[in-house]
Amino acid sequence: MRHDLPDTHLTLGADLRALRRARGVTLAQMAQAMGRSVGWLSQVERDKSEPSITDLRQMAAQFDVPVSILFRHSAAPADEAGFVVRSGARRPIGSSVAGLVEELLSPDLTDDFEMVHSTFAPHSRIKDVVQRPTQEVGYVISGTFEIEIAGKVHSLSAGDSFRVRGEPFRWANRTADPVVAIWVIAPPVY
Repeated sequence: MRHDLPDTHLTLGADLRALRRARGVTLAQMAQAMGRSVGWLSQVERDKSEPSITDLRQMAAQFDVPVSILFRHSAAPADEAGFVVRSGARRPIGSSVAGLVEELLSPDLTDDFEMVHSTFAPHSRIKDVVQRPTQEVGYVISGTFEIEIAGKVHSLSAGDSFRVRGEPFRWANRTADPVVAIWVIAPPVY
């Protein structure tokens, strides 16, 4: 257990830094895209300056994440912060794909990976193929789930798992029941 983490690993600034780095974006590139100075952005990442809601919307758009991921919905008790995420305190993440609800199970975005709770609505699917420079492992908790990896379709049921290592993929829930899966993604993409 790591107790030597600095307090900043629990902050908005640390999450923003982690997102920026996961996308391979420099401070200078991000500052230029936002029309802000590198110094200001550096201060935001060190929690020395507070971004406005407009700034947060710009950052979320730049990272292609919902602005809600940048907000803490329920503060964890001090002795649990950075270690425990209670079921009612998960942060919604991911894109706005219809039929998919994703919640961050990891305490924040500062690790080398992220853990995500995904619920796929009945008869939902992603139309476009997704390909990203990540390693992802998923575990189906309930339901029957279809995942196409590198052009090959796999039907998975509760207890089955899968791995994607940068290959193009897409998913579908062709059933009348929701599907729940846990995904571990490295490096973090949200």
